[in-house]
Amino acid sequence: MDADEAAPQGPGAPPAAPEKPGAPPDPSPSASRTPGPSPDPSPSAPQRPEASPDAPLDAPPPQPPRSDPAPDPATGTAIGTATPDGPGISGIAGLPLPYRIGVALALAAVAVAVCVHLGMVFLHVAPPNTVSKQHAATIDDWVYPEFEQNWKLFAPNPLQQNVAVQVRAQIRTPDGAVRTTSWYDLSAADGRAIDGNPLPSHTQQNALRRAWDYYAATHDGDNRVTGPRGTLAETYVRRLVVLRLVREGAAGEGGSVERVQVRSSTTNVAPPPWSEEEISLDPVHRVLPWWQVPAGERTGDMG
Repeated sequence: MDADEAAPQGPGAPPAAPEKPGAPPDPSPSASRTPGPSPDPSPSAPQRPEASPDAPLDAPPPQPPRSDPAPDPATGTAIGTATPDGPGISGIAGLPLPYRIGVALALAAVAVAVCVHLGMVFLHVAPPNTVSKQHAATIDDWVYPEFEQNWKLFAPNPLQQNVAVQVRAQIRTPDGAVRTTSWYDLSAADGRAIDGNPLPSHTQQNALRRAWDYYAATHDGDNRVTGPRGTLAETYVRRLVVLRLVREGAAGEGGSVERVQVRSSTTNVAPPPWSEEEISLDPVHRVLPWWQVPAGERTGDMG
């Protein structure tokens, strides 16, 4: 009789000795159990893929295949993936170092230019103070004439005149002859460009008008300079009218503008019918002397 058959059975039998580590399982019928039906998994529980019979017991579950993004040609690293320095970064911070340095320098230059411009304009329009008086020449060179500030819109007595600026020129033709053009009404040309245009450009509206106001404010009725910026105002008006003449084709093919003459016609705006104000509506003409155009500006090249 075997030892297993001699072992007592029943409720009073002593417990079986524990199996030794590494010992093979007991092949006796008493050691095997009939597996019962397993409960149905919950519908909400995730289903894990079955492991391969040859896979080790502590192996992680298989992962679904994924497609890796294409590598960045500049860095050789897949775009949007983790790098040794950290997770994927988008925007300027994700650019290579040379590009980031270039962007930082460009932004710094723009910021400095904006701050300098705002500071100059502020000192120009602010009441006189120690800084504006000490650096008056530098401020004027920066502001005039392109960034001059004008507050007539908010003045108690706004501008109530129509000013027409006209110009004519002496042209040197390719064969050496000199001819004088007729008068070009530059203000009327600007008016035609603005009329019906919902978004007219700043130059069409203000360049010629502000240039003439600038000249009139720095010269007296005999066209003599009355301020330190009189020469600059004259140069600005001369260059502006020469550019307009070249644009209009006044010099013709192969011709050049040697001298220009500017005149203005100023007419007061009529008061409304209910006003008792009486003003003259007769135009006032102002004719400037002939200006010699420098050789480098005769063809419209102001470089």
